Amino acid sequence: MRPTATFLDLVRSIDSGNAPTRLATLTALLTAEPPLGSRAAATLRHLEALGFRLEGGARFGDAARAYELAAAIDPHDPQRWRQVAIVARLRGFIEQESWHEATAFVVELRSRDGAGSSLQAAARTLLPLGWDHECRGRAEPAVQCYRLAYGLNGGDAGLATVDGDSLSQKIRNLRILQMNALAEAGRHEEAVMLHESTRSIVGLGPVGIYGIVSARREAVEGDGRYHELRPGRRIADPAVTFLDGPIPLTSQSGTLDAPPQYVAFFQDCLTFPRSNVVLRGERLIYDLAAHPLSGVADIKDGVNPGQIMTAVWGPERALVEAPSETREIDAGLMLFGLQSRQYGHWLLEFVPRMLCFNDPACPSGFPLCVDDGMPESHHQIIALMDTRDRPIVTLPPVATRFRELGLAPVPAFFPFDTRPGLPIYDAIWPQDILAAVRDRILQRLAADGVDLRRTGRRIILSRRGFTQRQLVNEAEIVETLQPHGFEIVQPEHLTFAEQVQMYHGADIIVGSASSALINCIFCRPGARVVALAHESPEFYFRGFTSFVESSGAHLLFVRGTTLQAEGIHPMHANYRVTPATMRRALEAVMAGR
Repeated sequence: MRPTATFLDLVRSIDSGNAPTRLATLTALLTAEPPLGSRAAATLRHLEALGFRLEGGARFGDAARAYELAAAIDPHDPQRWRQVAIVARLRGFIEQESWHEATAFVVELRSRDGAGSSLQAAARTLLPLGWDHECRGRAEPAVQCYRLAYGLNGGDAGLATVDGDSLSQKIRNLRILQMNALAEAGRHEEAVMLHESTRSIVGLGPVGIYGIVSARREAVEGDGRYHELRPGRRIADPAVTFLDGPIPLTSQSGTLDAPPQYVAFFQDCLTFPRSNVVLRGERLIYDLAAHPLSGVADIKDGVNPGQIMTAVWGPERALVEAPSETREIDAGLMLFGLQSRQYGHWLLEFVPRMLCFNDPACPSGFPLCVDDGMPESHHQIIALMDTRDRPIVTLPPVATRFRELGLAPVPAFFPFDTRPGLPIYDAIWPQDILAAVRDRILQRLAADGVDLRRTGRRIILSRRGFTQRQLVNEAEIVETLQPHGFEIVQPEHLTFAEQVQMYHGADIIVGSASSALINCIFCRPGARVVALAHESPEFYFRGFTSFVESSGAHLLFVRGTTLQAEGIHPMHANYRVTPATMRRALEAVMAGR
């Protein structure tokens, strides 16, 4: 009985202060006289309890030694103990943030034969640890848990994080958050090193640091040509009108300083279709990112699904991933970029550039370069705007180097979104540019024989085909308005020319404040437009007013009741408008109020 008593005495005497030496004694004891039969089973239970106790005291390395000792004396299931020991040792590295030692340990495990199933099981135990760190806002330990799981598993196959992402995608997302924080603090070099440590896992190239400049500055300081076609100017502050009187708007009012309109040309530019990023040497040419108000912008290039590179933004400098492949084009005009395939962005941000590309200062031989997958309506608009009969080059999602690239600006400072914690930015659009677009398209349609006479139609714009910013009781509103001569139309089912014809001929248009309402720039002066919206005072009320009333139409907002759903951006929430409210709005527009 003496050996058993000695073993139990040793086990009970082990604490955080003496664990390494006592475990060495325990190993020598069990190696000299391995327990058999019932003694072996009892010994394994005591070692398991010891390991559990040591883990509870954060002595993970010592716990791993206890489990490894159990593996050495268990003839039936040593693999179980090896797996538990692996997890305990990894937890120790994670607790101490000893990432190099953890990496070396994983490499050693992967080099052993026959460890596959144990490693996969160990990898799964790290996923909830990573998720716990992630939920506590501890990005680096979370990344390391997922990275170690990826290494143990030999890749993504068969594993997913708690919220369903692959390990590589999760690591990429967390790294971008970390790199953004470092870049915003001006610590760009640290962000580069952080990216370098895991980029092979997520399949990304190295990143470079680029100074952010406007097109004008790059032309002045670099070797470029810049032709200003319309100077910067002050624009009117739109008067927003609500059915029930003014409300305090909580968004940030857009600047009333419209930027200059120009066409600029630069040689040897690297671009990324579906993105606004233009790289030239060690500089990134991007008016929005170089604007004095860029601090409000949550710049999305390289983050949205479908992007072909990674970009991280900080004051005056950005990090951009080097592409794995590029194609080359001799010359082109940049009519591609972030959200170019979305109609609202296309009509306000991209189409006005055609005014600059039509100018004699822009060489006639340059083709228009557009993103792939654009709707047919976009191509119809290009055909109407183009006065130079330019060829169109469609760019696949591959980084593209231009020997010479022509740029034109967005007509307003328009961030895709506002940084978290800041008010929504309500961009105000210059009416002179939108009026010039309107006039060009109407003149071209008239020349093509499209009937643009006033029809007196009363239109309800339906959003049945959309899931966001939807009037959920649309059928009720249609039933309310149809006795007054209204007809329901889904603009997306019409050609662009048919849409312009409809908007231009209508006397009254009712619809959700969405991209379909942007076509009200083609209304006749004096037309009445009723924009239905959710009740958020952060909405883009000034922006909608500025572009709708650029036509001379009058805009009235009717706010409904917001129906907020989980995971939906507040600006895209669905809503309900009562029939009684709709009747009051109709009375107001009929009375000319």
